Amino acid sequence: MPVQKTVALYTLGCKVNQEEGAAILGLFETAGWQVADFEDKADLYIINTCTVTHLADRKSRQMLRRARRNNPNAIVLATGCYAQVAKEKIAQIEGVNMIIGTDDRANIVNLVENYLHECKNGQKTFMQVSDVAKATEFVAINTVNPHQSRTRANLKIEDGCNQFCSYCIIPYARGPVRSNPPEQVLLQAQALVKEGFKEIVLTGIHTGAYGTDLADKVNFAGLVKRLACIEGLERLRLGSIEPLEVTDELLKVVQGHTNICPHFHIPLQAGQDDILKAMRRNYTTAYYRSLLTKIRYIIPNVAITTDIMVGFPGETEAMFQSGLAFAKEMAFAKMHVFPYSVREGTLAVSLPNQVGTKQKTARAAALGSLAIASEKAFAENYIGQTIKVLWEQTEKKQGGLYYVGHTPNYLPVAVCGEHKLGTIEEVMLKSWQDGYLYA
Repeated sequence: MPVQKTVALYTLGCKVNQEEGAAILGLFETAGWQVADFEDKADLYIINTCTVTHLADRKSRQMLRRARRNNPNAIVLATGCYAQVAKEKIAQIEGVNMIIGTDDRANIVNLVENYLHECKNGQKTFMQVSDVAKATEFVAINTVNPHQSRTRANLKIEDGCNQFCSYCIIPYARGPVRSNPPEQVLLQAQALVKEGFKEIVLTGIHTGAYGTDLADKVNFAGLVKRLACIEGLERLRLGSIEPLEVTDELLKVVQGHTNICPHFHIPLQAGQDDILKAMRRNYTTAYYRSLLTKIRYIIPNVAITTDIMVGFPGETEAMFQSGLAFAKEMAFAKMHVFPYSVREGTLAVSLPNQVGTKQKTARAAALGSLAIASEKAFAENYIGQTIKVLWEQTEKKQGGLYYVGHTPNYLPVAVCGEHKLGTIEEVMLKSWQDGYLYA
């Protein structure tokens, strides 16, 4: 009886990457491979890389080197966004055997097994990196995979981005918008519900652009409406959506279906108009303010979360303070704060008045403090209320075992005592501490 081969995977980056990583493991398991922990000895190590910042690049390189140290005789494979845009740099890292791009992963098992069968130690690094700029079709890696808990499932509906914000490398790593046809999305969602998932999160690189490449002209709002009608789907959560794509049609759909979570993640990126223009974001702070006012009027108890960048080229201290005040005014439920990172190949690289590291660090800290205060203020509005929570995992907290989950509007909740993972339960929210509402 042949010895079962083992595979270990480490994924960096966004929810799309996380879903793709889980799906890749599912492909290998289906092919008879055994999944191992990344820190253990394995025959194959896969690093699903990210390139959204220079820190993500560095972390990707570190994990490739760590994999080689874990087992000097293993196959080390780089895939994902950093592998797509920096294949030559990765090929120079000692011990990397294979590099597979973002549009080539559906065939990853065959590529690995062919490599094992045909290739010998010491040969040049194998590369399979297609020109993603020419990609025209959505490539599904897998449908239901065993490496998602049976509580929340990420469902990728779209890949690629046509926006080309001046700071962003992702369109070069992912290519143009390609949408999974609605019939396929519905089948996948139905399969996930049948498998026992209580919540489905719609993910993509440019989620709100869904359908713009399809002949039948289905749009994101139309897809959401059809998904919300799936029998047995208890929660449908929308992934990140650009401000200009939160349409009246979409808001009407969310308003009309109780199983669509009242939660919007709408990237702001900057709270100052000159910086937004330099970023090529194509909206103003006035538009953003009016959008949030409209959403909050239409959808009660909505949570609005966001991404904000500091230290973009040309950002003066006065501009930063203006953006800080705007972020405070917006009263976000949660903010993801990050400093601008130079991405070679983007327009922002050549912009004048680059901001120094010390200034970026100080501004990120100031906005981070506001983010903590804003999150606390939003959460405390719900103390004393009874609200439904989906129990997702257990954590050790305050010397005991706590069940942790989220409300429909994505408030994190922790409770001590015996509960059942994967169930939705009404609880009374009593206090806020360390980033959690306690029941």
